[in-house]
Amino acid sequence: MTGSRCCYPSARICADSSLRGFPTVSAYVSEKGMNRKRARQRRRRERLTFFVSVAVIFAAIATTVYAAHTRTAPFVFNLQSATAPAPKTFDHFEFSNYWLATHAQPSLPVRGQAVYLVDLDARQVLWQRDPETSRAPASLTKLMTAMVAVDDAGSLDHVVTVAGEATLVVPSVMGLAAGEKLTVRELLYGLFLDSGNDAAEALATGIVPRDRFVRQMNQKAKSIGLTASHFVTPSGLDAAGHGMSAHDLVHAAAYLDTYYPDLATIAATKDMAIAATSTHKAFYPHNLNRLLWTYPGATGLKTGLTDNAGGCMLATATRDGRHLVVVVLNDTGRSTDDAVVLLNYGFSVHPTRAFGPWSATAN
Repeated sequence: MTGSRCCYPSARICADSSLRGFPTVSAYVSEKGMNRKRARQRRRRERLTFFVSVAVIFAAIATTVYAAHTRTAPFVFNLQSATAPAPKTFDHFEFSNYWLATHAQPSLPVRGQAVYLVDLDARQVLWQRDPETSRAPASLTKLMTAMVAVDDAGSLDHVVTVAGEATLVVPSVMGLAAGEKLTVRELLYGLFLDSGNDAAEALATGIVPRDRFVRQMNQKAKSIGLTASHFVTPSGLDAAGHGMSAHDLVHAAAYLDTYYPDLATIAATKDMAIAATSTHKAFYPHNLNRLLWTYPGATGLKTGLTDNAGGCMLATATRDGRHLVVVVLNDTGRSTDDAVVLLNYGFSVHPTRAFGPWSATAN
């Protein structure tokens, strides 16, 4: 072809630009050129892989550090723990002193060495005297005995065999005999109404070993927020180191009323006839708390008397939808009358509960 040259031997097509109007184009790339191109591509891939790996490593480190600084509990690795429901929490019944701070405490003819009056709905202290000192609580101890017995038994119908040593404790007895078999419910009537020390000992020895039971009483006190209580006996008879504060007694009463309604019902019973069975004789518990007969709205809760404790009264009452609890310690012969004075004062004022800053109003 005129004006063109074929250069096939050299593997190139040579075109005369003056004839075709196109530049000369290479139709063949050498093996050496291809190698250089592939090398460049490989280096780009290696650089990309390197940067991605570094990014992943930094992300993992950042995640670990963040988790370590923000978690509030150890990591859980087993499926059962990870899916288990959160443990049940209980109200620790924190009582506010706002009312006392904003209202002068009136002078009342109350002679108990320790006194604590609380409006349970408003969660406010209405009157107090030395509420934090641990003192001999006498049979007010039996509130804790009853709660632990129910915890251990799991049912009020659980049958307990009365141990011989439980019948030897005096005074104030239900009248149990060694070998008799009663339900926890029946023993609780003797515990609250008769204030039976033998009933307390039967519950403390007939479900678990006695030393374990007393240990559980102390564990229970700590778990529900009592800070000035220590138990040595289940009955409340005087013993070195055995004591509760007025604050702790009101706290325990509020806890029992909220989480052990069956116990509150038993404590509010005036009289009970327990019929004889093939395993025990008949019993007729009579409640020693005379407020149940004489004070309108009285709902319980327990009386007590020992040489060290003096006369004690833990009283609960409900009126017009309001719930009050008062304890009077070491006030022999007058504890019940002083409890009436305090309850009357409590129902005469009307504190209210507010969330955030505490507030109160009086009528």
